Amino acid sequence: MSATTDKLKGNWNQIKGKLKQEYADLTDNDLLYEEGKEDELYGRLQKKLGQTKEEVHSMLERLGKPTHG
Repeated sequence: MSATTDKLKGNWNQIKGKLKQEYADLTDNDLLYEEGKEDELYGRLQKKLGQTKEEVHSMLERLGKPTHG
């Protein structure tokens, strides 16, 4: 399991909320996170947002970082 997967798992509700704020057209189904099926999540986000896997990965990394003040 990668560090990104650990971050996703631990902060998913927070990340999901930020994604919904940034991309209002994302549905709960688009954002369904299932442990062990991260590739499916990446695929749904890639398709819906028109981004590459690397772009989606970077976006999730950015959204998963703690915000300071």
